[in-house]
Amino acid sequence: MRRSSYLFTSESVSEGHPDKVCDRISDAVVDAYLAAEPEARVACETLATTNRVVIAGEVRGPESITKDKVIELARDAIKDIGYEQEGFHWKTADVAVYLHAQSAHIAQGVDAAGNKDEGAGDQGIMFGYACTETPDLMPAPIYYAHKILENLTAARKGKVGDAAKLGPDAKSQVTLRYENDKPVAATQIVLSTQHLDENLSSDDVRAIVEPYIRQTLPEGWISAQTIWHVNPTGKFVIGGPDGDCGLTGRKIIVDTYGGAAPHGGGAFSGKDPTKVDRSAAYAARYLAKNVVAAGLADRCTLQLSYAIGVAKPLSIYVDLHDTGKVDEGKLEAVLMDAMDLSPRGIRTHLGLNRPIYARTSAYGHFGRKPDADGGFSWERTDLAERLKAAFR
Repeated sequence: MRRSSYLFTSESVSEGHPDKVCDRISDAVVDAYLAAEPEARVACETLATTNRVVIAGEVRGPESITKDKVIELARDAIKDIGYEQEGFHWKTADVAVYLHAQSAHIAQGVDAAGNKDEGAGDQGIMFGYACTETPDLMPAPIYYAHKILENLTAARKGKVGDAAKLGPDAKSQVTLRYENDKPVAATQIVLSTQHLDENLSSDDVRAIVEPYIRQTLPEGWISAQTIWHVNPTGKFVIGGPDGDCGLTGRKIIVDTYGGAAPHGGGAFSGKDPTKVDRSAAYAARYLAKNVVAAGLADRCTLQLSYAIGVAKPLSIYVDLHDTGKVDEGKLEAVLMDAMDLSPRGIRTHLGLNRPIYARTSAYGHFGRKPDADGGFSWERTDLAERLKAAFR
């Protein structure tokens, strides 16, 4: 039996976290290829450490994306994030590029040919999740952990008051108390942020960040009983890749549901949308969100599975966590009919062959507002009415 009263915690990291710097660079490369050729193939990994960035992987696309262009993309990403430190600077970091052609053996298994539809780029399982805890149908702990850092970043980049003293690297963590399965209060708040002024104490940093945190969380969730941990280790001046090596794809729980739902294990950043690790996870979120938006359940977990070279999903599984108003087996059949879940069908339905991915590299791939240019298209709820009608 599911507990109705409990504590649950999720964490987020800022765009200046070492791993997120790498996600941003990898997705900037994806965007560059897709902007030049919508059917390009990219699998790009990035490593960042003290004044060094290494970019490697496999690509198939136009020759206009040269090594110098990739180096320029990396520097632009680092500059936009805000790194101009002695140990990691957008202008002086050594950027090495080792991108090479995609394996022909992989291509023959996943490309469309004759009567054969395009197959999945790899085997794997992908999960989607949605719930009614927040306006954007996301679990509350990860949703507000993201929002705290997003708001602090906006203030830092906008040089708003003392927020200009903060650096790009930061982490947040929010513990919420649930009563009757609803989040009602923040019991613990953790915020560690890089600061540029070495003389700032933990108390000084708290004075800067606390107003933003209070503005972010719902009214009444922070009380005298809430425990704060702001820069609990003391000074945090050396940050980013200079303080800790970063790699693409190491923040998969931050990128998704903060541990509130299962994860298939595949990372998103650096992968073009033919890779089902990315596109099918987006499709699973899209379907789960539309189920909840349609009022068919308060919570929905959805799993898809694929095999390399095979177009159609091997399985679909839906769990409504005893909150459903419809039969889960019938819902699975309805969802399979509502959307073509082949790799090409997903890309077409959600318009994924566009340069829309660098913006996903921080503050979560889910729970974001759909953009006019097609970004975050998997957050639309345009299937909700069709799903409702299937059960009338």
